[in-house]
Amino acid sequence: MALSGPLSRGRALRWPRVLLLGDSITEYSFQEDGWGAFLADRLARKCDVVNRGISGYNTRWAKLILPRLIPESTSAEGIVGVTIFFGANDSALKDLNPKQHVPLEEYAANLKSMIQYLKSVDITEDRIILITPPPLQESAWEKACLAKGDKLNRCNATTGEYAQACVQVARDCGTDILDLWTLMQKNQDFSSYLSDGLHLSTKGNRFLAAQLWLLLENKLSALPSLLPYWRDVDHTNPEASLL
Repeated sequence: MALSGPLSRGRALRWPRVLLLGDSITEYSFQEDGWGAFLADRLARKCDVVNRGISGYNTRWAKLILPRLIPESTSAEGIVGVTIFFGANDSALKDLNPKQHVPLEEYAANLKSMIQYLKSVDITEDRIILITPPPLQESAWEKACLAKGDKLNRCNATTGEYAQACVQVARDCGTDILDLWTLMQKNQDFSSYLSDGLHLSTKGNRFLAAQLWLLLENKLSALPSLLPYWRDVDHTNPEASLL
């Protein structure tokens, strides 16, 4: 039944959205102390942070499902930021993890394809941020693999090649880039940033959140707070303030 009277007045409120696209490092980002949860907290009342991280996925699969995540019929005006955070699975060693592995050149091509699709639905490059995979702490990840009956199926040097390819795609396509692989290893032992050698620890989540916020803050600083602060509501005539 349609609303009538005072509750029906006023325009519908549509929160702008920031979409987080990625693998398990994105999917887990809404857990306690996660980097996605940090963004959602910082952007409360300004925009929704939407988690579209899918554990285990690589760019080959992400490229295929992207039009289902952001259909052409979606109003791109409401999407004010998109992060694309893949590579941890693409860079798995082919001989030991062929299901998730994506060759380096295809990985770069897939990233470009996703950027081109976003642009085709009017999400411009200035709203897109690529994030490289973080560095891999091999001894810790080997323990995690052995616990599952597997061999070490990734190496940090290979992950670095994919990170460099991600940086180059950002340069070629004119998007922002967060080179997590390089930043986490800069003049320090990066192992504390990782919980199991691959996924982020609490410290790693905080590091990523802080670095990403440096890029997002300028893009989103002009967004107004939605709905007035409660002290500014006219309690004698709330309709005047809220509708």
